Amino acid sequence: MNLFHSQNQQSPKHQNSSSSSSSSRKKRLTQDQVRLLERTFTANKKLEPELRAQLANQLGVPPRQIAIWYQNKRARWKTQNLELDYNTLHVKLEDVLADRRRLEREVAQLQEELRRAQQMVFDLNRGPAQPPVNVSSNSSCDEGGSSSLHEEAAGGEVLQLDELYACWYSASGSAWG
Repeated sequence: MNLFHSQNQQSPKHQNSSSSSSSSRKKRLTQDQVRLLERTFTANKKLEPELRAQLANQLGVPPRQIAIWYQNKRARWKTQNLELDYNTLHVKLEDVLADRRRLEREVAQLQEELRRAQQMVFDLNRGPAQPPVNVSSNSSCDEGGSSSLHEEAAGGEVLQLDELYACWYSASGSAWG
């Protein structure tokens, strides 16, 4: 503290109590002082009175200025952490929304496949007077393994349903995708 008092005694502004508002202004910290405070802040986010007095003596500034610097630094640090947390949550939200859009498209595609399959079953159950349904043209099973489901064998409807299920399995690897 003697260093601080000796600096004040050398300056005529600080001796006159009726001087302008510049006498109550604190000196700006130098870059070296700020670096030391930054290192100390990294180690201790909370300023204890003993540390405040030690830093004030070491830097030659009033303890109140150290306390205010710490308070401001803590506020900036919290704001930065909030921004980082916000950005992290925003990225996660965007990922979830993209996943949701993908799932909605997949659900719509599966609903359309289900609608087509239900229509095929309905058409098959309507009766033998209807011509057989060509699965390869009415489904997503366009690979070479599908037949046109001609009713050549006895129990042709059973064969058609078996081929319908086979088409579902071959189109996507499983019945559910």
